[in-house]
Amino acid sequence: MPFSNSHNALKLRFPAEDEYPDLSAHNNYMAKVLTPELYAELRAKSTPSGFTLDDVIQTGVDNPGHPFIMTVGSVAGDEESYEVFKELFDPIIEDRHGGYKPGDEHKTDLNPSHLQVRAAGRRGGAGRAGGRSRRRSPTLGPQGGDDLDPNYVLSSRVRTGRSIRGFCLPPHCSRGERRAIEKLAVEALSSLDGDLAGKYYSLKSMTDAEQQQLIDDHFLFDKPVSPLLLASGMARDWPDARGIWHNDNKTFLVWINEEDHLRVISMQKGGNMKEVFTRFCNGLTQIETLFKSKNYEFMWNPHLGYILTCPSNLGTGLRAGVHIKLPHLGQHEKFAEVLKRLRLQKRGTGGVDTAAVGGVFDISNADRLGFSEVELVQMVVDGVKLLIEMEQRLEQGQAIDDLIPAQK
Repeated sequence: MPFSNSHNALKLRFPAEDEYPDLSAHNNYMAKVLTPELYAELRAKSTPSGFTLDDVIQTGVDNPGHPFIMTVGSVAGDEESYEVFKELFDPIIEDRHGGYKPGDEHKTDLNPSHLQVRAAGRRGGAGRAGGRSRRRSPTLGPQGGDDLDPNYVLSSRVRTGRSIRGFCLPPHCSRGERRAIEKLAVEALSSLDGDLAGKYYSLKSMTDAEQQQLIDDHFLFDKPVSPLLLASGMARDWPDARGIWHNDNKTFLVWINEEDHLRVISMQKGGNMKEVFTRFCNGLTQIETLFKSKNYEFMWNPHLGYILTCPSNLGTGLRAGVHIKLPHLGQHEKFAEVLKRLRLQKRGTGGVDTAAVGGVFDISNADRLGFSEVELVQMVVDGVKLLIEMEQRLEQGQAIDDLIPAQK
């Protein structure tokens, strides 16, 4: 078991009020939902693999808040967690995913040809004169998502996670499970060919030269330092059975046994999100087919979509993002509001625990669940184009009020 408090028989000797965590200074989704009454109702339950309520909430108890994002404050230890503790998870999911109800069904679309070209026009907001906004001529690209301005967009990336049915998730899996997942993944990935053919690098056995090359390529993930991950139990036995696979072109990457069983990433320099998303869809589809050929499937259900460790990543698990230079807009008082209306979020380029440096932001979709993969990538493409237009206005000392979008 990952935590000492997993031994329910011992802690049940004490009344629920004595075991209830102090959440008085907390600001995460779990703390908004969990009450002494709900804790008392759920604390004696566990999943078939032994994951308990205290295991679910430990990261949210240990981490009252976060300087950059509203954290979830809970994790799943296995696929059954979302059902056994649904009285806790359902309100968290509804709050985190914009009103997604327990009876809603998720949709999947991994067809990159469904990306569309959008025409830029009036987006709402106050005009410059007489309360009227200035209508601009539409600007069209040849394809949806292939024309983000590389003068601003430094790189483009699409990533998701996948969990293999029948195994516990990283906060709860045993060493044997983790090693079995690594073996299955490496066997499947070694079957990829063409522009997806590549090599696996085990964190435990890579050479100094291999490690330095992966660092230089910005591929390497190291032992988690985020307190969110550490408190969830994801760093146990590090680096046993963790590793990185990437194709020869270094544009398609799979992390094994980090926060999820698999993290699948497509990325490249510049602003051709269409090309990145196409590679992502093709690779992901091939990986799923290879796992099915070995009689394994990914965790999925019609309501939650793809099942992942953190409730924030349910559904598509997809984060489509760009590293983008916005030195003027990034300092604008309405930047945060614009991102919120576009359903986008910002991070530093070093990840969730970092701030922007030199006016470069990591901008990505805020949603995962309730929208398809294509819809989320479309939000990013359309939103980034608007952010660039705003930045260009500010470079010229012009106002951006007429570009402020309506809430998506």
